[in-house]
Amino acid sequence: MKKIFLPSKFRLNNKGSIILYATIFGVLAFSVVVAAVSGYAISENRASVYKHGREMAFQIAEAGVNYYRWHLAHNKEDFFDGTATSGPYIHTYEDKEGNVIGRYSLSITPPLTGSSVVTIESTGWLDSQPASRRTIRARLGFPSMADFSILTDVDVWIGDEEKTHGKFHANGGIRYDGLGDAPITSATSSYLCKEYHSCSNQVKPGIWGDGGPKEYWSFPVPRKDFTVVTAKLADVEEGADPENGGIYLSSSGASGWRLKFRADGKIDINKVNSVTCERGKDVNSNKYVDYCVDIKTLGSTTTYGMPTSSYIFVADTVWVEGVVNGRVTVGTAAGKSIIIYDNLTYLAKDGSHCIGLMAEQNILIPHNSPEYMEINAAMLAQKGAAKRYYYPSDKKTSLLVYGSIISSGVWTWSWANASGQVTSGYVSTSMTYDTNLTYGPPPSFPVGSEYNLITWEEVN
Repeated sequence: MKKIFLPSKFRLNNKGSIILYATIFGVLAFSVVVAAVSGYAISENRASVYKHGREMAFQIAEAGVNYYRWHLAHNKEDFFDGTATSGPYIHTYEDKEGNVIGRYSLSITPPLTGSSVVTIESTGWLDSQPASRRTIRARLGFPSMADFSILTDVDVWIGDEEKTHGKFHANGGIRYDGLGDAPITSATSSYLCKEYHSCSNQVKPGIWGDGGPKEYWSFPVPRKDFTVVTAKLADVEEGADPENGGIYLSSSGASGWRLKFRADGKIDINKVNSVTCERGKDVNSNKYVDYCVDIKTLGSTTTYGMPTSSYIFVADTVWVEGVVNGRVTVGTAAGKSIIIYDNLTYLAKDGSHCIGLMAEQNILIPHNSPEYMEINAAMLAQKGAAKRYYYPSDKKTSLLVYGSIISSGVWTWSWANASGQVTSGYVSTSMTYDTNLTYGPPPSFPVGSEYNLITWEEVN
């Protein structure tokens, strides 16, 4: 076959084809990169918008909590947002120009009986992004007078064998030779220390002694008001009306009444027909008298359930002991005292069980008390004191108190000589504060007037 040769001007140009292919593939690659970058940018923008919406929803929810804290500051018992209906309550949220951009929904849970704790749950969102909701839950409460392990209106002495766990306050001066683990405060800058605290009428600082740690000591601080208790005792008497689900014990016609709390949630109640007396003396007195605070004979037993109102009022002297299953406050009439006759403990120390002992006069431990004694209670002696009288040569080994002691007068479970050695009462005493009492005190125990923030958390 004869070969044919084309003239040079008709030969194929391969260089041009390669450039064309490179251009096409370059455009395609660039398009892919642009599409990817654009997609990433769009995705990032959406994520940024979503994140911003979530952050704004959080701020709106927080605004809802702050609004209701303000509301309660002006109306402490309004748990219905100024309405007569249950929530949720929805409010609008405006930007700085006054434009409505979102809303928050409030659910308010009022305090349970015997508690001052109110729960605020606020859910916030943007109108433009209603799915991005955030919820905050806050708990507020009034701190109670039982916020202190020991609170007294007068001078007090803590001996070198004594320990206090929890806040300690005296409106008078404090001689502190023991060991503490929380703030110890006095309302006075200096005071005249009395002879019964073994300091021979010397002027002393508001807090002094060989105990510590001294970095916990602070004085002077504002006084605590004991006058609020009178109204609270009236509340106990009203709540103890059987028509309100309470237990009301009128005058016994004898020595008083004995209440024995049972672990099964029942209460055995007896009339105290007669008592025995022991020679002793009180603080600020060198005169021995007969103190008739020990049970001799009891009447028949009547068994009650725990009062549904959580109140027991006794218009007479009352002796208490046993295992408390539930929440209850025992109050007395004017001039009457409460005597803790034997161990008084809780079924469990988890906040579900508590007893308030609110005496118009004294809260006493009798002569025939246990060698090793434990008391779980919030004790309040409005006009008298929480104490054990001085009985000569009558020493007991140890006393454990879990709860709170509020004593208008001079509080003491132990009597010591000038050398600080215990001569009567409990040689070793330990006071441990029940933290559940701060915002969950026994029913009608006095509380403060300003809400404190207890907890704050995001729940979704």
